[in-house]
Amino acid sequence: MKEIVLDTETTGLSTKDGHRVVEIGCIELDNLIPNSNKFHCYLNPERKVSEEALKVHGHTNEFLADKKKFIDIADEFLLFIKDKRLIIHNAQFDINHLNNELQIAGKEKINIKNVIDTLDIARDKFPGSQISLDALCKRYRIDNSKRKKHTALLDCELLTKVYINLIDQKEPLLDFNSENKDNNDIKFKITTNYSKKIIKLSDKDIELHKKFLKNSLKKNYFN
Repeated sequence: MKEIVLDTETTGLSTKDGHRVVEIGCIELDNLIPNSNKFHCYLNPERKVSEEALKVHGHTNEFLADKKKFIDIADEFLLFIKDKRLIIHNAQFDINHLNNELQIAGKEKINIKNVIDTLDIARDKFPGSQISLDALCKRYRIDNSKRKKHTALLDCELLTKVYINLIDQKEPLLDFNSENKDNNDIKFKITTNYSKKIIKLSDKDIELHKKFLKNSLKKNYFN
């Protein structure tokens, strides 16, 4: 199943106070491996960014003024996430803001049943410990030195690595997919399900093998 790691930045904390989305970042995972499909945009929120939010992501009113509005990218965004599970850290925040935007745009809301919240996974796995994205990066020794500000796409890249560690899927297997041989593109799959092909021997194969072993024993004995 394909999954989407998603993150947003906003003008403030609560939609009840009229705050809006200013950035959306998405990275598609295919069998837990990021592929080339990404969705990223900055948005004109049609209101001012709060001082608190500005300190977090650094997107100024001047920077956002000429960006598209959410309604302009709504269909493209919905198409990108369609029929895919969403992986979000502190999902309630992002989904509340995205569903608010979708409601304003007259679009269908995101079903929370299609969402995995890595905050919940971390809370269950490390009760009583710090479970912010930065704290989890530190725990799993993931380099987050570029995270000077909270930017959606960078946070998605970090969350991808955190998510894979959280669900204990850390053994990459090479999959030389035949359809990618021409462009030398090697796909990596992360899985814990190993399989062995069982070949049933015929009676003739067994008899030949016995003869081979018998002759080999005679040869080794007399030499």
